[in-house]
Amino acid sequence: MENKINDMVEHLSYSQKQMARIFEAQRHAAVRMSQIISSLPNRQLQSPETLMKSDGGQVEQVNGSITAYLNAMADLQQNVADTLEIAMKELRVNEQVEE
Repeated sequence: MENKINDMVEHLSYSQKQMARIFEAQRHAAVRMSQIISSLPNRQLQSPETLMKSDGGQVEQVNGSITAYLNAMADLQQNVADTLEIAMKELRVNEQVEE
């Protein structure tokens, strides 16, 4: 039984590492997008409508990426906590059975 639990924890650990790698890549993409937007020149376009369309869309895109990253990190933390809770319960049960 303990080997099954160890295998399950090992598998979950691997999947959590892969999720963390994906979220890290998303974070780098969001940081790079914000660097690109910061490097854009601050110049007036021909009309206020054009200005709002160009800058507003980019800012919304960066904000959306940052929000998605933070939500993904929260989901990752919740998944890790849920997984560890299950593993700890199983270990407690096994320790009680052995005694």
